[in-house]
Amino acid sequence: MPPYAAFLRVYEPLEAFPDGERQHWLRYLRAPERPDSADLVAAEHAAALSRATALPPLAAPERDSGHAYVLHLDGVPLVCPGQERLRSWLALEAFRSSNPPALVGAVLQPEAVRAAAEALAQWRADHPGRQPRILTATWRVPTGWFAAFAGRERELHTDPVPVLRYRATMADARRRMARALAVLRRNLEDGTVTHEVESVARWLEEFHPRGVVELDYGGLVGLLDPTALEADTSAADVAEGLASLAAGAPQDAAASYARLLERWRAVQALAQAG
Repeated sequence: MPPYAAFLRVYEPLEAFPDGERQHWLRYLRAPERPDSADLVAAEHAAALSRATALPPLAAPERDSGHAYVLHLDGVPLVCPGQERLRSWLALEAFRSSNPPALVGAVLQPEAVRAAAEALAQWRADHPGRQPRILTATWRVPTGWFAAFAGRERELHTDPVPVLRYRATMADARRRMARALAVLRRNLEDGTVTHEVESVARWLEEFHPRGVVELDYGGLVGLLDPTALEADTSAADVAEGLASLAAGAPQDAAASYARLLERWRAVQALAQAG
């Protein structure tokens, strides 16, 4: 059972990595067998469940798996490292910031929480300005993520398992996010979507200009029936809404946003039921 999460990933060419990492990924690319994206997500989920059910529960893996998501663009291999430890530390940091200490303490021992916080602080000191290459959102795809993509970049595969994703070059994604942020700032008060767009726009600036950005619906495809998957045009709806705002047609923009909200209402209901 995959996690009910969506992922925003950045793939970069080997030249984007420091020499030691570059050599590791070069060997990885030459390996005769590598897990595909679906297998990697499943393995990460299984490992996270194992840590959560351990006695005592573990806040993060002891080491990264050494695996990565891989794709090729015009024959050039692009790599997105799994970074399981960093993502676990960041997830715990977000959990701590959004929940009372009593709840955090009920899930993890204080020593584990403190050790994870210290490890994250040390990583940030050792890697100033570095960002995770994967963002995760549970039970939803943040509206701001869609602004990086065009409707034509949507890919739906149903065999052997359903996969819905978008992929854009870094140049296209950055250009769209900058335009979206400008439109939102001119036409809307500060709000959630504006903050999401601004956050992703800043995040993308940290990576190689010849990278690729991928939005993967991940386990969320399991919450949508085949008809809903076929009819999903979320990125196109967001692009249409932004174009309407830029053209001075707020009612048309509101209609596009309403379509987006209606499409995800059922998923949000399941999240609340859980």
